[in-house]
Amino acid sequence: MVLPLTNPVIIKLNEITTFVQDKSKLTEIEVEEIKKIFRGLIEKGERYNVDEIEFWFENEGSWKIKEPRVRITNLSGYVQDKYQQTAHLRIIPDDNCGC
Repeated sequence: MVLPLTNPVIIKLNEITTFVQDKSKLTEIEVEEIKKIFRGLIEKGERYNVDEIEFWFENEGSWKIKEPRVRITNLSGYVQDKYQQTAHLRIIPDDNCGC
């Protein structure tokens, strides 16, 4: 099932587009900020399909070079995967069984 992008996700994608000065390459500062943006979305319960993120950047218009689009798409997937891998650790109850 493909999740369409929600308005909060689209707003953040527009923020990324506004924040990145040179659309032909990303600086390390921009990469860190983009990670924070995706992390913030996940922490607020927003979910997104990475393919939809890629499609959005391809069609947005100001991202002419493919490499930065792919990097942002990969960052969105990285943050989402990292969150899902650690999510199960948050729901394990803290007991004192000493296991």
